[in-house]
Amino acid sequence: MTWEARIISPAERDRFNAFVARSPKGHILQSYEWGNVKGRTGWEPIRFVIEDDGEIIAAIAILKRVIPGFRYSILYAPRGPVLDIHDSRLFDYLLYRLQDVARQHKAILLKIDPDVPVQDAAFTDYLRRAGFRPAQKGVGFEGVQPRFVFRLDITPDLDQLMANLHPKTRYNLRLAQKKGVTVRVGTRADLEPFYRILVETAERDRFLIRSFDYFAILWDELVENSLARLFMADYEGQPIAGALAFTIGDKAWYIYGASSNRHRNVMPNYLLQWEMITWAKSLGCTMYDFRGVPGHLAADNPLYGLYRFKKGFNGTYTEFVGEYDLVYSPFFYWLWNTAEPLYAKGIRRLSRLKKALRKGAK
Repeated sequence: MTWEARIISPAERDRFNAFVARSPKGHILQSYEWGNVKGRTGWEPIRFVIEDDGEIIAAIAILKRVIPGFRYSILYAPRGPVLDIHDSRLFDYLLYRLQDVARQHKAILLKIDPDVPVQDAAFTDYLRRAGFRPAQKGVGFEGVQPRFVFRLDITPDLDQLMANLHPKTRYNLRLAQKKGVTVRVGTRADLEPFYRILVETAERDRFLIRSFDYFAILWDELVENSLARLFMADYEGQPIAGALAFTIGDKAWYIYGASSNRHRNVMPNYLLQWEMITWAKSLGCTMYDFRGVPGHLAADNPLYGLYRFKKGFNGTYTEFVGEYDLVYSPFFYWLWNTAEPLYAKGIRRLSRLKKALRKGAK
């Protein structure tokens, strides 16, 4: 066996991304640039590869965060690792070599939430044999990354994709066109109006969003490196909706969407999605991911409208295996699982308090 394991250098960014892009399980969150995004927001990126005679055969982009008040850290590989998930020998070797990384960084756990459907029982069996344990949170979209998504096979031509839409979705899409909604590629100058609309959306639908600075980082690291694109929907000369999509290899993801309270009756979001699907096809993508939908599908779920909107594009409802933790320090892992929810709850309360104070100051 000629396998070699090592951390790669910044000079090897393109080589690392090329492997992620061509891999069936490659994901934008395993790209080199995503590590740069998180590196500017409190995480430390670590990119690790296994090579066979100089060729990358496995890769994992890990995010490290030091636990507040401790010398220890957590390691998280969003939608990783990237390899042949059914090659247990290769997976075993990767995990074996990652033990050195864990020791070096005083890690108490390695968390993964791989891009693998829940129906793959052989893979979940392997994870348990390898020492991983399920770590489901059951909050929001059921984890750090959405556990439930809609995915659309976009290999058919556009006419067939249009014909496959739910009739109401197709009607709303054409209504937006008839009413004069137009969709264009956003520029850096559009980031501020997009964010204003996103704030409006978050206040209306009661969810938290990141700061404008975070979206500026996304622009610098992803849009400027052709891994993302901003789309804006205009009506009567004014932006009324926007969306940010990511892409790598033959895959595209709808990540952030925003719609103004004004002119919602002209259905801009339907046309936005269609234009992003068209863009993804033009890049040679075969899969378009609508991202998170609720796991509880009853009509009384507050997120049911989001589910119905995405379902209308006729994607496949997909459930992933979810989060799994490989524990390096059982005691500190127990402490983390006890303290982290309290910490997160405190952060959410602080965010709501700041929001209320800002409103009161107006």
